[in-house]
Amino acid sequence: MKATAVYHQKNSLFYFSRVPFFTVFLGFLFVFCVKVGFCAGISVIGELKREATLEPGAKTAGKIIVCNNSDKPQQVKVYQTDYLFWADGRNEYGEPGNTPRSNAKWIKVTPLQITVPPKSTESIYYTIEVPQDENLCGTYWSMLMVEPIPEKMLKPPNPEEDKVTVGIYTVLRYGIQLVTHIGKTGTREIKFVDKQILEKEGKKTFSLDIENTGERALAPLLWAELYDQQGILVGRFEAGRMGIYPGCSARFRIDLSGLPAGRYKAIVVADCGDENVFGAQYDLEF
Repeated sequence: MKATAVYHQKNSLFYFSRVPFFTVFLGFLFVFCVKVGFCAGISVIGELKREATLEPGAKTAGKIIVCNNSDKPQQVKVYQTDYLFWADGRNEYGEPGNTPRSNAKWIKVTPLQITVPPKSTESIYYTIEVPQDENLCGTYWSMLMVEPIPEKMLKPPNPEEDKVTVGIYTVLRYGIQLVTHIGKTGTREIKFVDKQILEKEGKKTFSLDIENTGERALAPLLWAELYDQQGILVGRFEAGRMGIYPGCSARFRIDLSGLPAGRYKAIVVADCGDENVFGAQYDLEF
């Protein structure tokens, strides 16, 4: 995945209080794939996608540096989830170790909660030990969540008798992808799933969904060469590069706004940067 910031807000934290005090967690902000990010005084220094190529039985270790940019101590908790995503925008952060290609059970993390002093840093350490299983192949991954604990959660309000206290605030967390590739093993396969021509406010977009049907993570660069009815090359149009884990899918978009309406033949190429290059052919009309 590209080293860009992605902020996804599902909703906020809500608390409702009438003696006794209750808390209801409704959601979070997520930050993925940035070198340095910022969340309410807390930042994670370094890449938020950590990849290692290992053989069965091998082991690796790393650390995550958490920085407190504020003037107060910050409490931070750490926990694991699985991670899946699809072209329609769905993301799933399931219980660690439940998905077929999760490496969550190979990972040990310490500590699981830290206090970061003001204007200072603390480290979270992890080890990944691949089981001694010769049947393992391809790519395995999971997510390590680093989440600040809001001060209001540590010190909830003291509601008065027969009075209601309501508060809303946002909780943010970092998702660090821990990826393990088993040597050079695993099939490399993709499937061109769906295509659409979308028109909005005069802008034409060729939308193409690609699924990774193999065993190895791929990061295809997608482009399309368009030819007119006479077979003359009109141009090459790129959609960029995206990483796709096995069983996941991504939506690529090619801007065709500069082309006049008509019929075209599209040769679509998904180049994974090595010997793995995939293609498809489509007839387009808009």
